[in-house]
Amino acid sequence: MADTQSKGLIGRFLAASPDSVGKTVFIAVAVCLVASMIVSSAAVSLRPVQETNRKRDKQLNVLQVAGLYEPGTDVAEAFAAFEPQVLDLQTGAFTDQFDAASFDGLAAAQDPELSRALDNDPAGIGRQSRYKTVYLLRDEAGALDKVILPIHGYGLWSTLYGFIAVEENGNDIFGLQFYQHGETPGLGAEVDNPRWKSLWSGKKLHDADGELQITVAKAQGPAGPEHHIDALAGATLTSVGVDNLVKFWMGEEGYAPFLTALQAGEF
Repeated sequence: MADTQSKGLIGRFLAASPDSVGKTVFIAVAVCLVASMIVSSAAVSLRPVQETNRKRDKQLNVLQVAGLYEPGTDVAEAFAAFEPQVLDLQTGAFTDQFDAASFDGLAAAQDPELSRALDNDPAGIGRQSRYKTVYLLRDEAGALDKVILPIHGYGLWSTLYGFIAVEENGNDIFGLQFYQHGETPGLGAEVDNPRWKSLWSGKKLHDADGELQITVAKAQGPAGPEHHIDALAGATLTSVGVDNLVKFWMGEEGYAPFLTALQAGEF
């Protein structure tokens, strides 16, 4: 007993049986601490790379929905053709309150001062930022060609995040693209299918009376084919989700004031 005590704490630990409870717990805790430090260090060191990749992916999707991307395209260089603007959804006008290059509308939706809770929430997003970054594309003469609008809403299993490209008249759809979702592969995930995405090109948001008519459904409605998108086969709830989110963002709670201003030629 005296010999064991004379070794001190470290000596007694080293002399203990490898199968002892104390030694097992110590080793387990030590391994966990070292592993967590390695993971944390890796996460911190990789954060700039992750941010760069997220930024590039966003730019790539803007290019794709605008029909400007081909394999080999320099994404950053091509994206420079777009003019980002922070839009006040309520007024339909641009604001210089924020830096358009860095403003994050999704993050702003979590800020009570920059967002609002939705009572009528068909898109299932909970809160909505009062401001969104939109992307203007002008032709060589400086005239407005297209506008890229961010959209998001709940499908079957996940929130779908994407962009819709609208022509300068504020009514004709050029394209729609989702860049993030968790819908069922082979069913709801067919929102990524080029054939289905191509159905959106040339469709109209509003009818001649200015009523929002764009619809994703199995059967064509009375508004006619120019406002109809075929629902995804076997993915009813995802299709309903896309229908709801597009109508929400193109409606009075979303971009309607801005689209009205576009139609009036104010930009």
